[in-house]
Amino acid sequence: MPFFTIGMKLLIVESPSKAKTIEKYLDGAYTVRASVGHVRDLPKSNKKAIDIDKGFLPHYEISKGKEKVVSELKHLAEGAKEIMLATDPDREGEAIAWHIEELLKEDKKIKAPIKRVTFHEITKEAVEVALKEPRDIDTNLRRAQEARRVLDRLVGYDLSGIIWKKVRYGLSAGRVQSPALRIIMEREREIRAFIPEQYFTLEGLFETNKKDKITLSCVEEPRDQKIVDNIIALGEKEKWFVKDLKASEQKRSPRAPFTTSTLQQTASSRLGFSPSRTMQVAQKLYEAGFITYMRTDSTNLSAVAQTQILNIVEKKYGKEYAEARSYKTKSKNAQEAHEAIRPSHVESMNEGHNDEQKRLYRLIWERTVSSQMADAKLMKTKIVANIKNGDIPDFTANGSRVLFPGWLAVDTEARGEDVELPLVEIGQDLKMLELKSTEKFTEPPNRYTEAGLVKELESRGIGRPSTYASIMRTIEERGYVEKQGRTLYPTDTGDVVSSFLENNFAEYISDTFTAEMEDKLDDIANGDREYVKTLKDFYTPFVKDVKEKDKLAKATNMGEADPSMRCPKCDGDMIIKLSRTGKFLSCANYPGCVGARKIDGTELEGPKDIGKPCPKCGTAVEDSGLDKNGKKKRKSTKVVELGRLMQREGKFGAFVACSRYPKCKYVEQDEEEMKKKMTTVVCPVCKKGNMMERRGRFGIFYSCSNYPDCKNAIKAKPTGNICEFCQSLMMEGTKTIPERCSNKMCKNHNPHKIGENLKNNKK
Repeated sequence: MPFFTIGMKLLIVESPSKAKTIEKYLDGAYTVRASVGHVRDLPKSNKKAIDIDKGFLPHYEISKGKEKVVSELKHLAEGAKEIMLATDPDREGEAIAWHIEELLKEDKKIKAPIKRVTFHEITKEAVEVALKEPRDIDTNLRRAQEARRVLDRLVGYDLSGIIWKKVRYGLSAGRVQSPALRIIMEREREIRAFIPEQYFTLEGLFETNKKDKITLSCVEEPRDQKIVDNIIALGEKEKWFVKDLKASEQKRSPRAPFTTSTLQQTASSRLGFSPSRTMQVAQKLYEAGFITYMRTDSTNLSAVAQTQILNIVEKKYGKEYAEARSYKTKSKNAQEAHEAIRPSHVESMNEGHNDEQKRLYRLIWERTVSSQMADAKLMKTKIVANIKNGDIPDFTANGSRVLFPGWLAVDTEARGEDVELPLVEIGQDLKMLELKSTEKFTEPPNRYTEAGLVKELESRGIGRPSTYASIMRTIEERGYVEKQGRTLYPTDTGDVVSSFLENNFAEYISDTFTAEMEDKLDDIANGDREYVKTLKDFYTPFVKDVKEKDKLAKATNMGEADPSMRCPKCDGDMIIKLSRTGKFLSCANYPGCVGARKIDGTELEGPKDIGKPCPKCGTAVEDSGLDKNGKKKRKSTKVVELGRLMQREGKFGAFVACSRYPKCKYVEQDEEEMKKKMTTVVCPVCKKGNMMERRGRFGIFYSCSNYPDCKNAIKAKPTGNICEFCQSLMMEGTKTIPERCSNKMCKNHNPHKIGENLKNNKK
């Protein structure tokens, strides 16, 4: 047990890094410990998790692996004279605080009062103020989080159960991620149904009387070749002149400080971060005291922060650049008492312990500071040209230049490029040098990126700031979407699951239902709605609908195949079906006929016996010749169930494996392929195999060739070197970190930090 002093004050937070930062501020006034996230959760079995008859009563269990943490917290609390729960200032943080309080109350030796404190930034001042204003657990907030957790479990458990039966075992559905998948699929169907149409763009290169060249574009995009030919014919025949010249001064106002949603969107477009990565990096910045709390839908800035920002703008850029602004929060349920995401100490332009943190911090700093700056002033110019005789559409060129940068002096990436146009006058002649047309075709709507989907979810009221990143992660991990670059593509599995839910449970994955349910959860948090009634009003008709759908047929049919694709066995019609490895063509007469083809039309045959026994389990076993008492008996050969080697089709092509899979997991490796994938690095765990390249659901990784007897695996290609700190394999890193330790727990996993730590220690 850890050392503690009787009569000390105990402060409990979620994360160890947060605990470390806060303990530094309190100068020994409190013993600070971390719960390391949630300490209790619903058990995996839904039957045990929620007692519906007793008013949707959840049954919580200590989370696996948290027994030691709970024991330590109780032991420290027994000797404490004051206990403060300082978990995050949101519903989930309130729920974690409540769970800790409930566990501590079980221990009769704990006599100290338990109170709740919150702060939106981890600074010395904020923590000290919070400790002077303790309160009780907010029951409404806690119940709202509990309602969300119970609701998600009920929906997920029941919908997933019917998907297992009707689509494929192992698939799942959820209250919020299923609407997100539906939105992706709706866009995909638009793209599939899109019929491109031909159109033409016209562009001309001209010369002014001062020999300056300028490119002008036609304001219309004709769809008829005859119209294009007529414009070009007249344009080449007639003389051109400047028909009009427009110049106007315009203003560009700064953007509001970041909310969770806008931070995820901007970090995606500018830094290439996924929403989950953005939140992980932001969490580290928050815990280190560099930024305010990163789960918020408010655009407010405190009066103190606003004053500090204005002072910095005046000092760094000049008084004319500073302008106090307030922004209206778009979310109708936003908690206005909360702040936008901003630097805790705005006077610091650069913070963070690694490159990712520094880049995200700088993004937050720029958005926060620029939000309190004057408008940018731009001069917009437009040249309009046409022929002197004839009737054709105008040709134009647009230019702009910054007269006063204002907020763009800080947020330089939002500025864009200056486009200077040559000086001309109305009526001035132009010399046409070239006039050309380009054939183009209309494009279907773009698929969603993660940033685009977050924006769409927010606009439809689906999810809340704390859920966007987990929605993205869930639909990707479940194999419903694949990310190519930044674009989300639905998989065949995602298509079938979404279509099944849309056809049979459309109400429960609609925008209206999902957004209204979020509003009801907000009402519970505000004390305006009852927990039991809310869940009962939803669950009673929902479970009835699920039971009625139990009679549905299997939903792996994805429609009729191309009529030219005939069954290879009976020449009958074929239909598109879904398997674990993707789409294939099956005979419409199945199971009467088992003919099948790959989606490209080649015949798909079932497993073929290649005429060899499995080298691992396909041999007869001779017994020891001894009976159970160890006495000699006649030797005999005991014949076991022999495995045969079968050729099968998998996601990555044909392979040979044991017929007794999954009891026997032997897979025959192609020697040439093995040589290509095998490295010369010996596995440091078993010392028998070599590390070799493999492909998993999350991409390429490296593991021992002696798998499954040895399950040692690392994320990247081993370099052959051994870590000087922990003796694990070193592996390839990035451009900035060429080599790093494969052991996540080793400090050499982030070698760029070692120098910083040494530098800090010297200080």
